[in-house]
Amino acid sequence: VQLQASGGGLVQAGSSLRLSCAASGRTFSRYNMGWFRQAPGKEREFVAAVSWSGGSTYYTDSVKGRFTISRDNAESMVYLEMNSLKPEDTAVYYCAAAVSGLKLPDTYDYWGQGTLVTVSS
Repeated sequence: VQLQASGGGLVQAGSSLRLSCAASGRTFSRYNMGWFRQAPGKEREFVAAVSWSGGSTYYTDSVKGRFTISRDNAESMVYLEMNSLKPEDTAVYYCAAAVSGLKLPDTYDYWGQGTLVTVSS
């Protein structure tokens, strides 16, 4: 699976952004999809995941109620809608695909190149 993330940018605190991840290659609908982020000097952390069917979603506590993950299997796309952005959300955001993983980076099989989100105060 090849993954291409896009949609990052520089925004002010309180703003919204929508990240997109386009997948190509193997059957997209077979994979759980996740978003991770890595801030400068920090480890990559889980942000959100959606099951292969789209029926289940998972979030890290710090983004619950602000971020929404969704997928469109017909279009092989996964999205991360980010609202009420905070400076601490600043990071490079990566989309990833997993046969069975959900929250742990090591359980993901394929990774996109990342898109930078910068939230100014």
